[in-house]
Amino acid sequence: MKILQVATLVTPDGAYGGPVRVALNQLRALQELGHEVTLAAGTRGFEEVPTVVDGVPVRLFEVKKTVPGTGFAGLSSPGLRKFVRSNLDAFDVVHIHLARDLVTLPIARRVSKSQVPLVVQPHGMIDESSNPLAPLIDAFYTRKVLRTSARVLALTDKEAKSLRNVSRSSLRLDRITNGVRMPGLTARPTSTEVLFLARLHPRKRAAQFVEMARDLSAEGDASFALVGPDEGEGPLVEAKIRQYGLSPRVRWEGPISPDATLSRMAKASVYVLPSVGEVVPMSLLEAMSLGLPCVITKSNGLAEELSRSGAALVTDGSLEGLTTAVRSLLADQNLRSEIGERARKVVDESFSIGAVAAQLELFYGAATARSQSRVPPK
Repeated sequence: MKILQVATLVTPDGAYGGPVRVALNQLRALQELGHEVTLAAGTRGFEEVPTVVDGVPVRLFEVKKTVPGTGFAGLSSPGLRKFVRSNLDAFDVVHIHLARDLVTLPIARRVSKSQVPLVVQPHGMIDESSNPLAPLIDAFYTRKVLRTSARVLALTDKEAKSLRNVSRSSLRLDRITNGVRMPGLTARPTSTEVLFLARLHPRKRAAQFVEMARDLSAEGDASFALVGPDEGEGPLVEAKIRQYGLSPRVRWEGPISPDATLSRMAKASVYVLPSVGEVVPMSLLEAMSLGLPCVITKSNGLAEELSRSGAALVTDGSLEGLTTAVRSLLADQNLRSEIGERARKVVDESFSIGAVAAQLELFYGAATARSQSRVPPK
């Protein structure tokens, strides 16, 4: 099967985060099953635009800012649209990692009007938004795309409900999870370090991590590192580190390339993701696959499962809760080891990329069969 996946943005520092990691993991696994795969996406920041990323053939096209002040949502890529339009008939299925943006939505709408089956996966990025632009975008693009897709893939029941609410229809929904490979390495810290590795976006709450580090750095010899590109909260993080005089015990290292993520995580003792509204975050699964004990909030889509299995510490989202959870891990190496071992086991048993690829083969096959029996919408 010839499979095209489409994502919004591929950059050297992994600025777009999880959806691109998901796409690359899926495509590598599908490639190993014998399929011919391509990832097409917008791009910026490369000195020389690559044709292969993580072993996956890619077609990358420059993006431009169409709507100022709207972050990723305001990007567009005419070159990417032209590529898909010109090469659409060469693929058996198109799988779009969908967001409310001007990169993926126009392409999804174009594919939905063709005979090529469309599968969309929104990663929790399409919900009942309070953004004033959302109703306009949904009326013009989102609802039509969701309703005409051969398959819509949701990570959780909560996301499925949101997608039905946005589309104002029942939809053809399938559940899927994110998957990772079990790495050949495990966490082997040489010193006690607490790590935040994610985009410095307000939703990720990197500033709360710094507040927690301020309190705990006075209680022991642990260090605290933030790793990731700035998405709005970088200046606040730097200001707090200066304000509290935390350097060098607390430091922001800036972004790293996605292929360096696992090796950087393996140097840490504890991984902290204080963000709210996560669905199935790839950074969390990657940290767990290394046997890192993790601290998350109850709004994380995996919170209930990980709390039940004892594979992570789940907080109420408050600074006090975060500080207490991290303090307990720093004080007890046996606890860190026990939680880390359970985390690695959960990933191995429940979040295998091989199982995800097998699911996708079934979804693609069903979507192709349905496409062959329908008349394309006008």
